[in-house]
Amino acid sequence: MMKNVIVGQSGGPTAVINGSLYGVVSEALKKSDCFEYVYGMVNGIEGFLHDQIMDMSTLVPTGELELLKTTPGAYLGSCRYKLPEDLNDPVYPTLFEKFTAKNIGYFFYIGGNDSMDTVSKLSRYAASINSDIRVIGIPKTIDNDLVETDHTPGFGSAAKYVATTVREISIDASVYDNKKSVTIVEIMGRHAGWLTAASVLARKFEGDNPILIYLPEVAFNQEEFLAKVEESLKTTPNLVVCISEGINDGNGTFICEFASDVGVDNFGHKMLTGSGKYLENLVKEKLGVKVRSVELNVSQRCSSACLSKTDLEESISGGAFGVNAALNGETGKMIAFSRTASAPYNMECTTADVNIICNMEKGVPLEWITKDGSDVSDEFVNYAAPLIQGSIEVPMKNGLPNFAYRK
Repeated sequence: MMKNVIVGQSGGPTAVINGSLYGVVSEALKKSDCFEYVYGMVNGIEGFLHDQIMDMSTLVPTGELELLKTTPGAYLGSCRYKLPEDLNDPVYPTLFEKFTAKNIGYFFYIGGNDSMDTVSKLSRYAASINSDIRVIGIPKTIDNDLVETDHTPGFGSAAKYVATTVREISIDASVYDNKKSVTIVEIMGRHAGWLTAASVLARKFEGDNPILIYLPEVAFNQEEFLAKVEESLKTTPNLVVCISEGINDGNGTFICEFASDVGVDNFGHKMLTGSGKYLENLVKEKLGVKVRSVELNVSQRCSSACLSKTDLEESISGGAFGVNAALNGETGKMIAFSRTASAPYNMECTTADVNIICNMEKGVPLEWITKDGSDVSDEFVNYAAPLIQGSIEVPMKNGLPNFAYRK
């Protein structure tokens, strides 16, 4: 008897997370001789526990399935539900009873570190009860911090947005050359500075803004920072500085914690905000120059206007590859990207053991960061530049993007 497919999304969205969803759904629907139904979990594994599912084939006649490719956010809705560490917890038999009731044989979960933790636990529990359900993780994160893969879907488009926006900010900041000013741009990145490093792509020539780039991989010294800003203002009167939200003192204290208390989310991660504002006030107080801070915030992950064609195509191919990997008997795996060449760029999909990946973080290599921690090297540029290439024409309606909406 044919089995059914179920797919869900989890964690923070990206501009191409629905591209991955499209890849899974479209490939599964093509294989009507292998699958009977293709279901979507509404609000991830948490929604599935409450029987919130939909038939994804209904998106075909309405044209919504095609619109998924250029729709940001998580079409199915997301969650940040953490499965228990104890595989003897009653939630596991409950989940698998629901899988059996829906004749689910293939489970796909699109997400980042915490989502791969879910894939790991479900695949290990399946093995413990001799279930033949195949569990596959499809990578997603603008943070680009998943191990065992060259990069992640979502990073290329977010990097393109960051580089584009920082270039726009730099042009805007340069209109008054007769007065010194500092613009501090705060970019997402808790422990990994990949996205902030992408701001280097905004430079049009050597010595162009952003002059200073600070990542969380290297300890941040406030006095050294002030000295760098003061020195840089001598040659660049309209200075642009890019920082990761997670810059820290190297001893476990985030820079934003010097300004206020920081809460935590359901996974125990500190909710970071205010690093740019803190440094704005510091520069204003210590150097007495005009200064402002700009927090790019969620725009980094939801801009369809800056979709990277490379990123979108890879997200779709990754989702489709996951379906075929499951059909070939793989489980407990995450789809990974293997770069086979950089010039010209070429990538191939492969699989990696999700148990090695979950709850691990890949930072920017220290050798790609300058010794004083205030810039990144050409090695990073060579790595990131291929991932932002190409543009996508987003379908429009009445002058605005036409997105897919779950009703």
